[in-house]
Amino acid sequence: MKPLSSGYQIPDPLPWAQLAGPLAAAEDALARLDERLAKSPIRDGWVARTHFTDACASLWLEGELVHLEDLVLHDASMDIRSPTHELTRARAVLRTRRRIAGAKPDWALSPAGLDSLRGRGGEANRKRNGSIAGESSELADDEEFVDTAPDDAPDALFADAFAAIDAAVARTERSLAGETLRQGERDPLVYDLDWDEDARIEDWQRVVDQTRELPPALAAAITADAWDRVEPLQHTPWLGRLLASAVLRARGKTRTHLACLHAGLKTIPRERRRPLDPAARLVIQLEAITAAATAGLKDHDRWLNQRTLLARKLVGRRTTSKLPALLDYVLTRPIASAGMIAAELKITPRAAQDLVAELGLREATGRGRYRAWGIL
Repeated sequence: MKPLSSGYQIPDPLPWAQLAGPLAAAEDALARLDERLAKSPIRDGWVARTHFTDACASLWLEGELVHLEDLVLHDASMDIRSPTHELTRARAVLRTRRRIAGAKPDWALSPAGLDSLRGRGGEANRKRNGSIAGESSELADDEEFVDTAPDDAPDALFADAFAAIDAAVARTERSLAGETLRQGERDPLVYDLDWDEDARIEDWQRVVDQTRELPPALAAAITADAWDRVEPLQHTPWLGRLLASAVLRARGKTRTHLACLHAGLKTIPRERRRPLDPAARLVIQLEAITAAATAGLKDHDRWLNQRTLLARKLVGRRTTSKLPALLDYVLTRPIASAGMIAAELKITPRAAQDLVAELGLREATGRGRYRAWGIL
């Protein structure tokens, strides 16, 4: 095959003797998991829970530790401490996974989907509406990350200063999370301004186009490996594996879920993750796919068994009981605090704790305060 300008080239011919075994295992594991989820009563809960675990695994692969509990609470806007930069980035991965999983199977790989995931989705609108619309859109995005200045500020002269500080903090968090702003606003200390993202994206897309006739698992492995080698975006290495999961979904291999390739790669020993040989790298990616699907199948069976055991406690309850709703909710979160349960079920935190005790959920934090429970 013709080498690309980025230097990435799919091995030609492909070393089928080396790839056949891992490829067959990956295809089989994905098929078994997807078939199990297709008829599972906890499919939606499984999908929601694995979004969190895969987001934490993505930061773990970059050498950053994000606790699952902190990510769940941060996603619910119920942090017990100030969120770190790593936690902000993990939430960006979480939200991106949800966007890809909630969209059409081929959306993430389309030009519009890629532009949106890169943070370029509103660029055309800004060009049409002018800078004023662009600034208002940016401020609207900033409001998601920071609190506005209090209405009872002692001196109105400080309002502009507070707004400027809030906007600066928001831009910093968005940059650390990998969400790009307009090209002219990039800080040269953070970004290499000579980095041609558009050209690199085109190179990566050419690789994806060349995999259309290959088996889905192998196409996903090549997609993820090409993203690592081409590096289209400077601060979002995790996006490549999410797009590889989207390839599996677009090719019809995973119709009911988005594969957790970060969690799968986490099981591979660090010294084996980045071999120099292209064929060996593809084998590692296929092993990660297999590991992710195998772990997902085990988690599904364990959670389904726990749901069956806990459902026995619902027998004979009144039709107005909140216990069934609580059981459904804890299946969608790795952990849930009293505040999260109270907000979801529209009850008081004290009533939420009583329901937790009645259902018999396990306490996950080991703390006396700020406790959380879940189906482990």
